[in-house]
Amino acid sequence: MIALAVPLAWGAIVLAGPWKRRPAPQRVRALLDTRHRRQRTRGSALQRVGGAVLRVCRRPDDPLLARRIGGAALLAATVAPVLPMAAPLAALVGWLWPTVRGRREERRRLGALAADLPDVVDLFVLAIGAGLTVPLAVTTVSRRASGPLGAELRRVCDDVGVGRRLADALDDVPARAGEAVRPLVAALVASERYGAPLTAGLARLADEVRRDRRRKAEEAARRIPVKLLFPLVGCTLPAFALLTVAPLIAGAVRSLHF
Repeated sequence: MIALAVPLAWGAIVLAGPWKRRPAPQRVRALLDTRHRRQRTRGSALQRVGGAVLRVCRRPDDPLLARRIGGAALLAATVAPVLPMAAPLAALVGWLWPTVRGRREERRRLGALAADLPDVVDLFVLAIGAGLTVPLAVTTVSRRASGPLGAELRRVCDDVGVGRRLADALDDVPARAGEAVRPLVAALVASERYGAPLTAGLARLADEVRRDRRRKAEEAARRIPVKLLFPLVGCTLPAFALLTVAPLIAGAVRSLHF
């Protein structure tokens, strides 16, 4: 039984990565929303289980803690009938998984915001160079920018629309969008509050963020050979051994029997 389970598990691991990262054809992109809804349903199920445990223990409602408790309970309950000795390890994995997943999603969100920064800075250079004031430039760029940083600027415009000062609304952006956007926000706030010159500073900032994006792209390209080691060792080399070395060994063993 174990001899059959090991190759099946290896095959599942090898197929899971490419299948998860496969490009979606045009005809199946509409199904992605259904998949995301299913993922949210699973997450809400974990939260409901953990919330029930918290209510039984008379603890205050905490979404993250509820997901951690729910993940630990469900994963341990799934593994316990098959491998009772592995249930504590499964519970530990279920307890840590929501936190690890949340941190990974946060890193991806901040990375997307940092990647969108050079285009937004270029738009600000064009807007300020065309003679727009800082409020008009923020409004114009928020309409033209389609990335996550544009959404943050639209949120700033919404805050200004309800009576908040532009500088105060911009001060909250680095807390939501990360430290990568702080130089841009600082330049806009300084120009809005104190009338500091903005064109030269934005031009230098645009050059710096473009260089930073180029450097990150080069670092990602240098990491590609390291990332290819697992597919090479886990997929290509075993197949090469099965197709070349195994027949030679089988032929040698057969000749020894004769």
